[in-house]
Amino acid sequence: MDKKRVYLFGNGKAEGRADMKNLLGGKGANLAEMNLIGVPVPPGFTITTEVCTEYNQLGKEAVTELIKPEVEAAIRKVEEATGTGFGNKENPLLVSVRSGARVSMPGMMDTVLNLGINDAAVEAIAKKSGNPRFAWDSYRRFVQMYGDVVLGMKPTSKTEIDPFEKIMEEVKEHRGVELDTELTVEDLKELVKKFKAAVKAQTGKDFPDSPWEQLWGAVCAVFDSWMNERAILYRQMYRIPEEWGTAVNVQAMVFGNMGQTSATGVAFTRDAATGEDIFNGEYLINAQGEDVVAGIRTPQQITIEGSKRWAVQQGISEEERKAKYPSLEESMPACAKDLIETQQKLEDYFKDMQDLEFTIQDGKLWLLQTRNGKRTGAAMVRIAIEMLKQGYIDEKTALLRQEPEKLDELLHPVFKKSALAAAKPITKGLPASPGAATGKVVFHADDAEEWVKRGEKVVLCRIETSPEDLRGMAVAEGIMTARGGMTSHAAVVARGMGKCCVSAANGVQIDYKAKTMVIGDQKLKEGDWISLNGSTGLVYAGKIETQEAELSGDFGELMNLTDKYSRLKVRTNADTPKDATVARNFGAQGIGLTRTEHMFFEGDKIIAMREMILAKDEAGRRVALTKLLPLQRTDFTGIFEAMEGLPVTVRLLDPPLHEFVPHDEKGQQEMAKVMGVAYEEIHSRVEGLLEQNPMLGLRGARLHFGDFGI
Repeated sequence: MDKKRVYLFGNGKAEGRADMKNLLGGKGANLAEMNLIGVPVPPGFTITTEVCTEYNQLGKEAVTELIKPEVEAAIRKVEEATGTGFGNKENPLLVSVRSGARVSMPGMMDTVLNLGINDAAVEAIAKKSGNPRFAWDSYRRFVQMYGDVVLGMKPTSKTEIDPFEKIMEEVKEHRGVELDTELTVEDLKELVKKFKAAVKAQTGKDFPDSPWEQLWGAVCAVFDSWMNERAILYRQMYRIPEEWGTAVNVQAMVFGNMGQTSATGVAFTRDAATGEDIFNGEYLINAQGEDVVAGIRTPQQITIEGSKRWAVQQGISEEERKAKYPSLEESMPACAKDLIETQQKLEDYFKDMQDLEFTIQDGKLWLLQTRNGKRTGAAMVRIAIEMLKQGYIDEKTALLRQEPEKLDELLHPVFKKSALAAAKPITKGLPASPGAATGKVVFHADDAEEWVKRGEKVVLCRIETSPEDLRGMAVAEGIMTARGGMTSHAAVVARGMGKCCVSAANGVQIDYKAKTMVIGDQKLKEGDWISLNGSTGLVYAGKIETQEAELSGDFGELMNLTDKYSRLKVRTNADTPKDATVARNFGAQGIGLTRTEHMFFEGDKIIAMREMILAKDEAGRRVALTKLLPLQRTDFTGIFEAMEGLPVTVRLLDPPLHEFVPHDEKGQQEMAKVMGVAYEEIHSRVEGLLEQNPMLGLRGARLHFGDFGI
């Protein structure tokens, strides 16, 4: 029998399980597991990651024929579970088509919602729901998303806006409205018509009306997105093998945009930025999932406590918060209660912080996804230590949950308190990813790459980010957005990267064409300095000095656990007392190498080192060495004291000579003055020491200066 390529889930049953992530991807495996433990999940099916590999090997036509019988059978099962028909003109089934690799790759691959809708289906949905605006809004969204994802309707340059967004802005301007929610049924009908015309004009083909044609187009687009530029870059950044592939999840639609009793949102069972054990998240009433992550509308908080914290951060009064931005607990208390109970059930079951996507359709809660949430380095340590104390996990599991790259985040600088005290913030946003970042303002991802290549530090400032901005986000010191929330694309990806991020910064107006940004009465242009505090959400004009981060008690507990189970002793490279002290505080068991010549990089010490190297005879070198000796004695005393009796391995003076001498005219003039010789003599000596590869040149002969009294 041929292998199984499609796995069903729904109505409390599933053919897959959570431990089948390699085959079903993380999303598909967890959708199956949620069904098995009684969490409300819309029915659907998963096409395996192995099919993605076959797709890339055999091609589109061969693979669609290969899986066609199983997909058709699976659609019939979803029809039975929902009491609808795929392509039925009176009671249509609409589905979502989503990617799902075995590890989370947020926003890197493609999604299509409301698939199956057409001119006949939209009328049936309007009649069945009694809500024509919802029906046509869903149709408009589908044409826009399908056109973008499957048909390639994208802007041709960074200064050009999305063709669909351009049409929408024209319609809203003509109608004199600002928000999508203010568009009427007739406006939405006009948008669908104009969107389809734009597709025909750009592609030369009519927009597909057949639900089956739509489905195969979307499935293939998801497989194709495994090899898109941003997905490839993300895999390279996080060392995800290309051969893993992505699964495709096809699921019956539930609608958060059916009116004031419907909503959609994203939530975390613990704070992904700090690790605090508090349920938090954001939602939007009368919206679909992409509205939350895109940050086009201001999201509201799920819990009352979270809503009050958010209001304080935004400078909003309690009265205004209740009136304009009530929490889900206040606007839909029954649904909030179900969600809070469900999130606790999922964390208890998976024994890790969960990242949830949910939709409320007409007062009923549905879970669309759960996964182990991405978190900052500080949150990673805190969550592991607290879950250990709470009895969720054991000590070894707590250690295994530490990603070495993320621990590095804890060592990064923060703003100097003295410098921060003198700085005045120009705006405040949401503290989406902690840390401090200072850099020059850039507005486009490719500009960020170019500036960094020439040695600049940059902060990427966007109205909102998208997966296309990934390269720029990766090289930037920090990210600031004018829109979005704690669960927006910028926030989630920044936390995954360990980048400082401030989202939804108040009063920020960005002009991409002019490359300027107005914040209150301040106007910043590309290249101006800006500083972000991702821990407070504050934004400052100018450059603020930084200092070393202070480690939490949780980190100390983690290091004690590491010592308990470690089988290797780790030594450090340290060349100064300061480096040795830092290393000892981090648990180094000694110094594996003290490079003697590196002691002389600080302050004026380099002058004496250069004098020794540039001396033309032994007598000159001895004079220079008498200056170096007391400096070295002081440093070695400090190093030995910092190591508290632990072993220290010392390498004698072994400098790559040309790297220590001045190559600029100013530096050579200074050395000539110190040594009392002509500039030309110093210049000639420097030129004579120049090497292409010191390891194969003079240094390769192991030149030591032990003979001169060190």
